[in-house]
Amino acid sequence: MATLAEPKEASADDAFREEVRAFLAEHFPAELKGSNNALASVEGPTNESPAEKAWREAMGSRGWGVPTWPKEYGGGGLTRKQAHILNEEMAKVGAYNPIGGMGVMMFGPTLLEYGSEEQKREHIPPIARGEIRWCQGYSEPNAGSDLANLQTFAEDKGDHYLVNGQKTWTSGGQWADKCFAIVRTDRSDKHNGISFMLIDMKDPGVEVRPIQMISGMSPFCETFFTDVKVPKENLVGKEGQGWTIGKRLLQHERTNLSGGGSMARLMGSALSDVAKKYLETDDQGVLVDAVMRDRIADFEIRWQAFLLTAKRAMEESKAQGGVSEISSVLKKLGTKLGQERAELLIEIMGLQGLGWEGDGFSDSELSGVRAWLFGKATTIYGGSTEIQNNIIAKRVLGMLDHQ
Repeated sequence: MATLAEPKEASADDAFREEVRAFLAEHFPAELKGSNNALASVEGPTNESPAEKAWREAMGSRGWGVPTWPKEYGGGGLTRKQAHILNEEMAKVGAYNPIGGMGVMMFGPTLLEYGSEEQKREHIPPIARGEIRWCQGYSEPNAGSDLANLQTFAEDKGDHYLVNGQKTWTSGGQWADKCFAIVRTDRSDKHNGISFMLIDMKDPGVEVRPIQMISGMSPFCETFFTDVKVPKENLVGKEGQGWTIGKRLLQHERTNLSGGGSMARLMGSALSDVAKKYLETDDQGVLVDAVMRDRIADFEIRWQAFLLTAKRAMEESKAQGGVSEISSVLKKLGTKLGQERAELLIEIMGLQGLGWEGDGFSDSELSGVRAWLFGKATTIYGGSTEIQNNIIAKRVLGMLDHQ
């Protein structure tokens, strides 16, 4: 029976592949070939060209920006195999996924698991269509690595909560429409007194102050809540369940911060190709510096091996019902490799890799320097490397604390 079923399955896959090709031929603008999804960034406002808007709307109408999310909430409803075919065909024509951001990489998957039916129907479709930007209200001035020490308080006022407090390192807060946040609803219990809420960033009492970084960018903000009214229906899960929901969301974030997600997109061109622009080559186009050649080859091998491992781990996690503690392993290794690449890239570019501004440097050289500096934060945000080491020791290796 299995033998008889194989041609039918293959035929269905072939038919879907042809559907994707026809869709791309009709809807993907040629001028966007090789571009990235700027709307998934935390580095600027939502400014779309007509072509970018048309491409986002086309993908959003199919739900293919979030291909495996349930169709009833605006997702594509595709199987993992169909999603793989979609990605393959998009790569062939240089198309990018125009749907992204924190709503896709963190909040959406978490809400699908913990949200009420009403919440899912209200919030998931706009995320799937790329119509809304979310930000994350987690860290506070005195609650970073010890996140459970957060003090932002939501007071029960009957039909709503009154939220007061401060968050920091709010990525893209100045451009976000809404915020998913963990707040304290009970001061008597450190972990069980935390709840997960949704806050409208346009509501009275919400103030954001961008933080300028050493890279010159201001992708993060301080966020202040002063008597902000949050409707009771914006509580996700139950009161006191916020720590559990919040940790689950962090697993999604860490997976996307690793090589399985945003770090893979940050890598850009192969180092070997970049090196040939700056370093001496022989008449065969081979780098003359044998030591640098060996270092580049060593990195590229380890990076590709990591990508394959990350892909396998994520597929296994999804098959078992979602992300898991393995996300901490991916985050720890992927971000470290990203930093290593940035250092090596600066070394390859030499003096051209030390520019900050001016006509003597290309855009790619200036962005490389800023990416190198920005990348220092990747082993801190989303849970520092030290936090990941603790999670790996306890949850993956089964080690217990010794008093």
